[in-house]
Order: sequence, then structure tokens, then C-alpha cells
Amino acid sequence: MPSEVPSFPVQPVPPPDREGALLVAYANGDTDAAREITEALAPRVLAQALRMMADRAEAEDVTQEVFLRLWRVAPDWRQGEARVSTWLYRVTANLCTDRLRRRRRSVGLDDIAEPADPTPSAADRMQGESRLRALSDALAQLPERQAQAVSLRHLEGLSNPEIAAVMDIGIEAVESLTARGKRALAALLKGRRAELGYGDE
Repeated sequence: MPSEVPSFPVQPVPPPDREGALLVAYANGDTDAAREITEALAPRVLAQALRMMADRAEAEDVTQEVFLRLWRVAPDWRQGEARVSTWLYRVTANLCTDRLRRRRRSVGLDDIAEPADPTPSAADRMQGESRLRALSDALAQLPERQAQAVSLRHLEGLSNPEIAAVMDIGIEAVESLTARGKRALAALLKGRRAELGYGDE
């Protein structure tokens, strides 16, 4: 009588780390790999930076700096230890927070020129810019870790576990930072929560 074959629970197969493999390939001299990474991830970095900075020129500067840093770390990248996208979220949030602080110290709100961009739906565009600018200025006044947690949660839409991975902290710490950041943001924005789309979140 044949013996029964023991069954083992099937472990889920993690998705392949395409960006990590490309970064390793770039470190080994494959310039096409750098182009593929940039085409895939630069729009995501730019969008994150634009939501935090509310200024396209600064967001483009941040994006350039993020990728310069990525190319510098490429030779030491250990595939499988972290995902490139997670690393990009973290570095982008850090650079934006630093710039927001410098901007707040050196430039008054009235000194910031409105971006010239003659496009259709000017009223909608101006309202969106106003919301982003108000939120960006408020984020600049939060402690750095709170600003990062709030922006990753409410601007990027990441879950608490994803934010924990990006910030390299525990989920409870994420929850605490987000809660304190939201309270501080609410105090700074006061009656403008509905305008900025926070509602009862």
C-alpha cells in the first residue's frame, strides 16, 4: 500500500523584483536598465514630489536628486532586502520635507509667484494649486516624521504596513505619527479641512 505523501501549506510566491534586478544590472554596466527604471518610476516620484511641494520646478529638482542618489547606491544595492519603489518613496519624502522647511524659513507665502501655465479649466487648476499650496505650507510646520507619515498616508494613499516599510518603523509608530500629524494639521488648517478634502478621515 503506497504511503501517504505529507502535504505542506503552499507558500505564496513573492512577485519578482523587476526594479531591483534592473538596478543591479545598471550597476554592472547596463545603461538600458537605468533608462527602463527611469521611465517606469520617475513619473511616480515626480507626482509624489509635486503633491508635497505644490511647485513643479521644485518637484522636478527633487526627482532629479532622487535618481542621482539611486544611481549612487546602485553598486551597493542588495536585491531582495528592500524594493526600489519603497526606497524611492522614503528618499522623496525626506528631500521634500527638507525643502519645505528651507522654503518656510527663507520665503514668505506672499513672495511665492503663482506658476504660469495657461491651460483650460483655469479656475479648477487654481483651486487645486491653492489646496496643494495650503497643505504643503502646513506640512512644512509639522515635525519631520509626522509630515512624512501624513503625506504618505493622505497624499500617496499608502497603507500603514507600506508606510512602516518606507519609514523603517513599526505599524504602531506609523499610527501614532499619523494621528498626531493629522491633529496638528487640523489645528494649522482650522476651517479649511473640507476644502482640502480631509473631511472626517
